[in-house]
Amino acid sequence: MQRTALRHSRPWLAPALIGLLYFVAAALALSVSRYEGGLAFIWGANALLMAQLMISRSATWPRTILFCAIASTAATALFGMGPVAAVPMTFVNIAEALIVALICRRFAAKGSASATGSLRLLVIFIVALSLVANVVCAVAAALIASSLTPVSFAGAWLQWYAGHVLGGLTCTPILTMLLQGDGRRWMRETSVWTKAETAGWLSLFALMTWWVFYMARYPLLFAPVLPLVIIAFRIGHLGSAASIVILAFIGGSATMAGIGPISWLPGLPGEHIQFFQLYLAFTFLLSVPVSAELNGRRRLFQMLRQSEERFRILAEHSGDVVFNLGTDGVVHYVSPSVADQIGVAPGKLIGRLALDLVSPQDRAVVVATHRRALTHGHDVHKVEFRSLMSAKAGGQWCEMVMRAILDDRGTPAGVVGTVRDISRHKALQEELQHVADCDALTGADSRRAFLGELDKEIRAVGRGARSCLLLIDIDHFKVINDRYGHAAGDEVLRAFVERLRPGVRGKDRIGRLGGEEFAILLRHADIDRASRLCERLRAMLAANPVEIGGGRVVTVTFSAGLVALEGVSTGAAMLEAADKALYRAKHSGRNCLRLAA
Repeated sequence: MQRTALRHSRPWLAPALIGLLYFVAAALALSVSRYEGGLAFIWGANALLMAQLMISRSATWPRTILFCAIASTAATALFGMGPVAAVPMTFVNIAEALIVALICRRFAAKGSASATGSLRLLVIFIVALSLVANVVCAVAAALIASSLTPVSFAGAWLQWYAGHVLGGLTCTPILTMLLQGDGRRWMRETSVWTKAETAGWLSLFALMTWWVFYMARYPLLFAPVLPLVIIAFRIGHLGSAASIVILAFIGGSATMAGIGPISWLPGLPGEHIQFFQLYLAFTFLLSVPVSAELNGRRRLFQMLRQSEERFRILAEHSGDVVFNLGTDGVVHYVSPSVADQIGVAPGKLIGRLALDLVSPQDRAVVVATHRRALTHGHDVHKVEFRSLMSAKAGGQWCEMVMRAILDDRGTPAGVVGTVRDISRHKALQEELQHVADCDALTGADSRRAFLGELDKEIRAVGRGARSCLLLIDIDHFKVINDRYGHAAGDEVLRAFVERLRPGVRGKDRIGRLGGEEFAILLRHADIDRASRLCERLRAMLAANPVEIGGGRVVTVTFSAGLVALEGVSTGAAMLEAADKALYRAKHSGRNCLRLAA
C-alpha cells in the first residue's frame, strides 16, 4: 500500500533513475569500447530501456523515454562522436528499444511481455531484437557514423549490429528479472537449503570461469558450459541469469585487459570484445532458453498440482457425484458422494460400465450424449436419465453434465463430469405441468393441453388413423348463472364433466376450451360411431340432473358440432369446422348434434 502511494506520488522518480543508469552504462561503454573512433563495440544501455519498457505500463513510457533520450544525448556528446551526432544517435537508440518493446507487447500474452517468462516469449524477443529492430536501426546508425568518422559504412553497421544485438541478448533478460523483482521474490520464497545449494553452484561456476580466463594454458571456453547447464536445471532462470552476469564480469574483465583465451586470437582489441560478446550470447542461448522452458514446465506442474487439489476438494466434499469415464464408457474415478446418491461404494463402480447405472429406456440418449462429448471436445453436454441403481423407492432422476478430456494432441481421452439428483426438480416440474395441463375447476384438460393432443392426433390421422372432434356448448348456461349465481354455475360445470367421463373411453380426451365450451377428442372413431356416442352422452345428462344446493335441481343439455379429423388440416381448421357445426346446432333449437359440412 505504501509502495503504491509512493509510486503515485513520485511518478518521475523511477524514470529518472532509469535515465541515470542509462547514462552511466552508455558513458562506460563509449569510454572503454570505441577502439576505432566510431561506434562502441559494447552496448548494454538499450537493454536497460528495453527491459523497463517491457515490464511497465505503456502510460509510463513517455517519461522513461524522455529521461533515457536525455541520457543518450549527453553520453554521445561527452564520450562518443560529439554533439553533432548526439541527437540523431539518440533517435536511433530510442527507436531500437521501442521496436523491440512494441513487438514483444504485440505478440506476447496479455500482462506478460518479459523475455524470461517462457521459451515462446524469449523467441519473440530474440526475433524482434536481431531480425527486426537492429537490422533497421543499424543502417541509420552506420549512415551517421560513416559520415562523421573514418569508419566505413559496412564496418559501422557491423559494429552497431554486433554490439547492440549481443548486448541486448545478454543483458535484457537479466535486467528484466531484476526490475520486476524476481530476485527479491526468490530470496523471500526460497528455502535456506536451496539458497545454500545455489550459492555453491554459482561459486563453483565463478571458480571455473576464473580458472579458464586467468589460469588455463589452453583455450577451454567450453569448460564453464557444464556447470552452467547444471545450474539451469537445478536453479532455473534466475540461476542462469546470475551465471551469465558472472561470466560477463570475469571474462569481460580478462578480455578487455588482454588476458585469457580470447586475447590469444589474432585481431584488434575491438574484435576480441566482439568475439567475447558472441561467446557470451551463445552461452546465453544455451542456458537461458533451457531454463525458460524448465520455468514454464515448473509453472505448469504447479498449476496442475493446484488444479488437482481444487478438484479433489470439490470432488470429495461435493453433494454431486464427480466422475471420470474412458472413451469406452468405463468408470475410472467416482467421488465418495456416489454412496449417498445411489447407495453403492465408489470402489465397486471402478472398472464397470457407467451404462449399467442407467435405466434401459434412457440408455440410448446417454450413449448419444457421451459420443457427442467425445466428438465435440470443447463443448459441455447435458443429459437427464433415470438411475437403475437407486437408494430411493420409485427410482431417481439424475442430470449428467460432461465434457471431454483432451490429451496434448487434442484427442479425446475420456470425459469428466458430474451427476446430480434432480428427482425433486422433476416432481415439481411434473406437478407444474399437471397444473398447466388441467383445468382447475372441472379437472378436464386445459385449452393448451387439449390443443396439443389435437395436433398430435391430426398427425396420427395423416398416418392412417380415424378420429373425430366433438365441440360442445352447454345450453342456456348464462341463465343458470344469472338465476342461481356463479357458485351454482361452477357446480354445473364440474358436474357436467363428471357425467361425461363414464360415457367416453380411456383413450379419449375431454378439454375445457373456455367458459361453458368443451371439446372431446374421440380417437379411432368414425363419424357414425362418434354420433352415436354423442347421443348417448346427451341421454346420460338428461337422466342425471345436477343438484346445485337448497334442494334445487338443474337439467343440463348441450349443443354439439362434430367433425372428422383430416391429416392434411390443422387443429385451428378443425376447431373452426366444428364450431360452424355447433353454430347450426344452436340455431336449430339447441340440445342437438350437427355434423360439419
